[in-house]
Amino acid sequence: MAIVDARESVGTVQTIAPAAPAPSADADPGLSLRRRRCGAGGGAASGAGSEAGAPDDAAAEDVAGDSRRGGGDDSAAKSACYDGRDRGAGGADGPAESSNSASNGKDSDVKALGGDGRGRDSVAARFACRPSAPAHRTVKESPLSSDNIFKQSHAGLFNLCIVVLVAVNSRLIIENLMKYGWLIKSGFWFSSRSLRDWPLLMCCLTLPIFPLSAFTVEKLAQHKYLPEPVIVSLHIIITTGSLLYPVLVILRCDSAVLSGVTLMLFACIVWLKLVSYAHTNYDMRSLAKSVEKGDVVPNSLNLEYPYNVSLKNLVYFMVAPTLCYQLSYPRTSCVRKAWVARQLVKLVIFTGVMGFIIEQYINPIVQNSQHPLKGNLLYAIERVLKLSVPNLYVWLCMFYCFFHLWLNILAELLRFGDREFYKDWWNAKTVEEYWRLWNMPVHKWMVRHIYFPCLRNGIPKGVAVLIAFLVSAIFHELCIAVPCHIFKFWAFIGIMFQVPLVLITNYLQNKFNNSMVGNMVFWFIFCILGQPMCLLLYYHDLINRKGKID
Repeated sequence: MAIVDARESVGTVQTIAPAAPAPSADADPGLSLRRRRCGAGGGAASGAGSEAGAPDDAAAEDVAGDSRRGGGDDSAAKSACYDGRDRGAGGADGPAESSNSASNGKDSDVKALGGDGRGRDSVAARFACRPSAPAHRTVKESPLSSDNIFKQSHAGLFNLCIVVLVAVNSRLIIENLMKYGWLIKSGFWFSSRSLRDWPLLMCCLTLPIFPLSAFTVEKLAQHKYLPEPVIVSLHIIITTGSLLYPVLVILRCDSAVLSGVTLMLFACIVWLKLVSYAHTNYDMRSLAKSVEKGDVVPNSLNLEYPYNVSLKNLVYFMVAPTLCYQLSYPRTSCVRKAWVARQLVKLVIFTGVMGFIIEQYINPIVQNSQHPLKGNLLYAIERVLKLSVPNLYVWLCMFYCFFHLWLNILAELLRFGDREFYKDWWNAKTVEEYWRLWNMPVHKWMVRHIYFPCLRNGIPKGVAVLIAFLVSAIFHELCIAVPCHIFKFWAFIGIMFQVPLVLITNYLQNKFNNSMVGNMVFWFIFCILGQPMCLLLYYHDLINRKGKID
């Protein structure tokens, strides 16, 4: 009766339900437990009540909205709503709550009234849970609307896409095997012709001569045995030789295309690393000289990375999964051997998937197609579209195998800490954003050794970006044209064509302010038009070259 008197004293109308006989604990132990939870502390009872059988989410949301508009808090509204429902169902929680509140004193009386003592809000919240309460109170967007689609998770749709892809491609694989049989040849990875590529293997094994030469030059520079112009000239000779030497070997030998591409990739990596090594040491020498003269005040950067030439640092840099030289890298504490084993298994599996798609799908499509620039336009479009899907699968597998699996395996073995080899390039809104996200080692090298040096020398930003694309186009052409012995500049044109695409996608992004437009343009250019077209062009030029030689 104490709680009833307290409610009447504040002027709140209270309806008391007739007391129901208390059931025995043996009949339903959970019922007594729920009542004890509900009566344990007034406002706090709403939390436990929501677990044991609270109203649905929509009703709770409406109650919370009413409570906020009326001045009360969420816990008070939910407590009153749950309390009212239980009383309507059994009417037994009222006396239990009253006895508990009476024993707890004045604070419990306030909680029973509705959080902060507003009995009027408690009554309003209790009636909000009734069937006559409004179910629609605020303006809300559909989950798939353009304004709301990126504000929630789509994991279920992603799983659906995976299931559909597996089902569709399984059917296509079975249909292909039934129609054409097993097309993978035994000499796909290794054949008797590969034995003729031993000059390329010897060239690859002798590439460490150039890093050792660069180390010798830096050691002489550290002891001030050589003037600065001579040091710069020697580094230019060494880096140029590291690139020209493999090119000459490949052009003089009639090697397999895959062997030539592998050697050129190694040569380009060595060139990029040597440029970073020479450029970084030159900058550290300049800083050291400025500190000695007093032109530059020593800072934490000078103290943390002093100018020092060490063979150990160079060897670690040449095998580390980075293209930017520095004296110290973030390191992990240990090598996870079981993790490395799992990644190696994945690498073997996805490499086999790439080989299967190339031999079973891409090779027959390319061999049975005409030159895209010399045939029927509709036929060329059909060939490009048919080639785009397997080419996309190979490209995604290549990205996963190299940038995720192989570079992470190498980093784990060397305890290399910075594993950000790529970012979410698949969400790129523009072509420029894609090039900044998909290959982080090359991007960091470009920014560090080309873009910012150009800006420091007074070159405009647009020209600096154009120079970066020019360097990238040259290396793409070297890695493809030299192994194929074809210099049609298809790869060079394809990379330089990215410059107007950067401007177009930036304009579309600024005009429509919608990330979907630029992202769709990016996927169309790279997966539907760009790569399949380049593949057809290089294949037919390679076939024509072999026909002329034969």
